[in-house]
Amino acid sequence: MPMQPLSRRTFLRGIGVSMALPWLESAPVWGDDGAPRNASSEPPVRFAALFCGNGFHRNEWWAKDEGRGLEFGKVLEPLAPHRDKLNFIRGLYNQEALIGGIHSCQTGNLLTGAHLAPGGEIRSGVSCDQLLAERTRGQTKVPSLVLGCEPPIAAIHKNYSMIYSSHISWSSATAPTPLELYPALAFDRLFRDDVGRADRSVLDAVLEDARGLQRNVSTADRRRLDEYLASVRDVEQRIAGAGQAGRLQGWRPTLATPDVPRPAGGVPQDIDQHMRLMCDILVLAFRTDTTRVCTLKLNNDHSSLRFPHLGVDYMIHHLLSHTDNADWLKVNQFFVQQVAYIAQRLDAVQEGSRTLLDNSMILFASSMMSGAHNNDQLPVVLLGKGGGQIRTGRILDYLGKPNRKMCSLYLSLLEKAGVRLPAFGDSTEKLAEI
Repeated sequence: MPMQPLSRRTFLRGIGVSMALPWLESAPVWGDDGAPRNASSEPPVRFAALFCGNGFHRNEWWAKDEGRGLEFGKVLEPLAPHRDKLNFIRGLYNQEALIGGIHSCQTGNLLTGAHLAPGGEIRSGVSCDQLLAERTRGQTKVPSLVLGCEPPIAAIHKNYSMIYSSHISWSSATAPTPLELYPALAFDRLFRDDVGRADRSVLDAVLEDARGLQRNVSTADRRRLDEYLASVRDVEQRIAGAGQAGRLQGWRPTLATPDVPRPAGGVPQDIDQHMRLMCDILVLAFRTDTTRVCTLKLNNDHSSLRFPHLGVDYMIHHLLSHTDNADWLKVNQFFVQQVAYIAQRLDAVQEGSRTLLDNSMILFASSMMSGAHNNDQLPVVLLGKGGGQIRTGRILDYLGKPNRKMCSLYLSLLEKAGVRLPAFGDSTEKLAEI
């Protein structure tokens, strides 16, 4: 059958399954309206926000110099290979997060800048990721992907709901965006149209369509398509293997038949594998243009995660944050390694003259600087060049400057993604340097 012209809305299809195409030089995949474009059409800008609760080691979150000479404190050392594709941002903060509470009221407005309601009431604001998702709705199969590695907390802390500690993405002022905690379900959301057919491999379902496409693209695009399909297969197989081993069920039974009830919404036993799968799914989502907006909450603020794979199993994440000891530094580096892994994977994907990392904006932040709950300035790193619009390899210092609002950063990033607003949250002014 003759090959139909490709557009941004072209998918590889199978029974109950569809997969968006990666960037291909042979086809105008990224046209806004599906109309034919030349092969130099620009890939889209992707945005992701990665969150780590409870801050970082107070003496080891720092950077100095710039470009390839950029040096980092020990927390950020895993990002050293990507120093020329990131900006270290100092001095930004949320005014509304200084209202007196800790944890919940420091986290619930990280991506909104909104005033948080106390006393157990839930009210924040629409977060920048969901505003971007809504403004670009219809351009991708999934408007946004909201991933998490720790279940939400239902409690009150210091007169504020811990729902605020558990969510950074908000679809409305009163509704946090639901988290997807399970890699298999996140994977299904990206690729499956009929979840009831989950017994069949996504890749197997679309292989016939993929073979037909390969006959109509360039040699370089055949290689890109082969690499892309191989990465999908790899994640499929790892998810399947983890599920068969019982590693993603919230706990690992020590008896042939469990003698206790299964915990509700169980937290994965092996947080290292869970985080890595979620990182891979984020990369796949961006690589396939299934979505251009993602948040990944690596843990909650006031987190209860433990890290036996690091030899740190004697104290939960939140309590460790008050120690500033060697184990706390080890845990910090583990979280930053996840960010570095995403950056490495994105930078290995070529999209025309740039890489997928170059075409992305990856925000990594916490809602406090350290376990001392200090949030008059926040730890922020921005990776990627926003489609060539952001100069990287810099330290941007806003301490003492009149415009140092986190929402000013979001105004700048939204504009890079094609959404121009006169105001967002508590800001009406972009950061000129972004």
